[in-house]
Amino acid sequence: MKNTFVRTPLLLLCLIGFAAFFSSYLRMPVMPLYAAQLGAGPVEVGAINGAFMLAAGLLSIPAGLFADRTGRKLPIICGTVAVALSALLVTQCRQPGQMAAAYILFGVGLAAFAPSMLSLVADVTPSNRLGQAYGWYTTAIYVAMTAGPAIGGFLAKRIGLCEVFVVSGSLSLAVATTTLFMLPHGISRHKSEVHSILAGSAGLLSTPWLRACLLATIGSCIGFGVFLTFLPLYAVTRGCDSAQVGMVFAAQALTNVVCRIPIGKLVDRGERRRIVAAGLLCLSVALAALGGADRFGPMIACAILLGIGMALTYTAIGALIAGKALPAQRGLAMGMYNSCIYLGMMFGSTAFGVALKKVGYPYGFIVAGGVVLLTRLLFGVMMQKAE
Repeated sequence: MKNTFVRTPLLLLCLIGFAAFFSSYLRMPVMPLYAAQLGAGPVEVGAINGAFMLAAGLLSIPAGLFADRTGRKLPIICGTVAVALSALLVTQCRQPGQMAAAYILFGVGLAAFAPSMLSLVADVTPSNRLGQAYGWYTTAIYVAMTAGPAIGGFLAKRIGLCEVFVVSGSLSLAVATTTLFMLPHGISRHKSEVHSILAGSAGLLSTPWLRACLLATIGSCIGFGVFLTFLPLYAVTRGCDSAQVGMVFAAQALTNVVCRIPIGKLVDRGERRRIVAAGLLCLSVALAALGGADRFGPMIACAILLGIGMALTYTAIGALIAGKALPAQRGLAMGMYNSCIYLGMMFGSTAFGVALKKVGYPYGFIVAGGVVLLTRLLFGVMMQKAE
């Protein structure tokens, strides 16, 4: 009976997570094209995406605190509604600046939704199965992140760019309605005073294991941000066409997805910090090797190794944070984790953009690999101090 009780809520959370990210990511390949129709150039398109990432990164921590104080369900519903409204507002935009404002709301919505869902997965799962639970949940959302843009591009060709935002917003509203009636609440609310919450937050952040996990997250996401942003430009200089670039991205995404569930089982059986360290090593080697990959085949191999590294790192980190954080502070801990993801990716795409102009793509990828390797070394030292 206990296993059935646990699996049923987890399956529901996986379905909701899939539906929410699928509806959100329908718009991803459409946004630059629609923004261009409104007169946006590359700088404006980057600013729109930057507004989304910055909002999600900065607001994930207060959203996590809110989830600890009110319960998980309310911020999940509010976040999904905000995501829906952002898509529908885009259809009314007439200039790029208005789109950037709408995408700030998109970031607000994801900041409310993602940490609360990650916390709720842990709330309904026994501690000895957290690795498997996060393996299943992150598999569901990564499949959505892969399928959403593909379907969105197809729909744009069939029904038009603006109409894809209508579909995206409508599906998100349907997800919000489903969560209202079907989603479990998770842990009970904690009505602490504000000063108590702030003191508890400072105490949580002072723990070496959490600082180590957040460092591993932001360092790895800096490297992944470099891959996402600059691989297409680098691959073209090496003679790859757009279809081959898409295949490199697909190799990374599919490997990441396929590995999540078996790695989740490994996380529950093994030492989680060692799995994080192994994942960071894979990421470091993959990024550094990309700097020397001058053909399509080696790029595919690097992308596969990168996908393995991501699956190892993030499945283990999610289980490590959820297993060590107290239930009353789990939302805050997941908010910090989510914030590090978005801010790390944003830093990787912006700061390294400046650096790559000076050193070139090959050395840029090698430096990114070095950043992840340094992150791995620091993570190991900090986790040893935590024991």
